[in-house]
Formats: sequence, C-alpha cells, structure tokens
Amino acid sequence: MRYRLDLVLKPVEGALVRVIGMTERRGFAPRSIVGGHEGADGRWRLQLEVDGGRPAETLKRQLQKVYDCESVEISPLEAAPLETVR
Repeated sequence: MRYRLDLVLKPVEGALVRVIGMTERRGFAPRSIVGGHEGADGRWRLQLEVDGGRPAETLKRQLQKVYDCESVEISPLEAAPLETVR
C-alpha cells in the first residue's frame, strides 16, 4: 500500500535523516519527498510518499516519537496501476 505522510519538522540538522531512517527501519520504502521551509516559524513542512505492507499507524506512532517531528498525518494513496510490457 502507498501512503503520503504530511510532516512538520523542527528546522534542525539531521531531522530529515532521522525521519527517513525511522521510515526505512519500520519496513516502509520512501518513494518521494517534497517540501521546504514555510511560514515565519521556519518549520519544515514535508510530504513523504512511502510504500509498505504494514499498517501506516505503526509508522505514524514511531515518527511521533522522533524528537524533531512535531506532527504527522497519513493519507492512503491509490496504488498506481502496473504497466504491461509488450
């Protein structure tokens, strides 16, 4: 199943590495990441798309424990249909 995680991170060194590392350790494969600094508070707002066979709530709970992660929201995405090769 493919999921999109909407994350808000503190703008500190290593925050993104910690989030991606936790994602991979929990059995999810990162597919894309989009985002950057927004607003006067300097927080990073990111959208991370991941694939995984485990429940997304497992990943959400673990990411909420990462010190630099302020919020996590998960949205399921439709799986892209496989193209047939001829």
